Amino acid sequence: MTQHPTRAELRIALFTTAYVVGFTAWFLSIGNLEFIVYVVTMLVLMALVGFSLRKAEYPPAILWALSAWGLMHMAGGGVPVDGSVLYNLVLWPMATVGDSVILKYDQVVHAFGFGVTALLLRHLVLRHFPATRGTATALVYPALASMGLGATNEMIEFTAVLMVPDTNVGGYINTALDLCFNALGAVLAMVATAVFQTRKRTRA
Repeated sequence: MTQHPTRAELRIALFTTAYVVGFTAWFLSIGNLEFIVYVVTMLVLMALVGFSLRKAEYPPAILWALSAWGLMHMAGGGVPVDGSVLYNLVLWPMATVGDSVILKYDQVVHAFGFGVTALLLRHLVLRHFPATRGTATALVYPALASMGLGATNEMIEFTAVLMVPDTNVGGYINTALDLCFNALGAVLAMVATAVFQTRKRTRA
């Protein structure tokens, strides 16, 4: 018997679809072909989550976090700021590395997104391999896998550079910083999870 989506899942799906459609229309209207590639990638990811929904039973909190990441991503490429886009906005000029500045909106999105990815992967590990609960495996593997998916994301961005001459992706240093922030987000998510688990056991 096919199980229907929950109300929470439907709300998340409607919210996500609404902003994807809105930003897609915006990208097409301004001729931003680079981010059309990103929209297609996001649609594929949405389909993967949708098809695996009943087998994985993702918690609503993780689904909302994934949707928020998608919105941050779309806004990063579609919201104009000071003659550029939100992705290039410097939030706090902590340091300069080559032609890149830390801390930018783009870097925050990378850290947040792959932190969420690590949490999602941890959920899958615990669901399919419950014996790993409470072990380092359930923390280390999701972090490493999230970093691997982050590297895959950089390959997608590289493809966008090859397909569209004028992009906001950046060069070698930008790619290296993206990978670092991907790793930072994944590690912080797992460290926070470990701390939460420890406190929970202490209170029990």
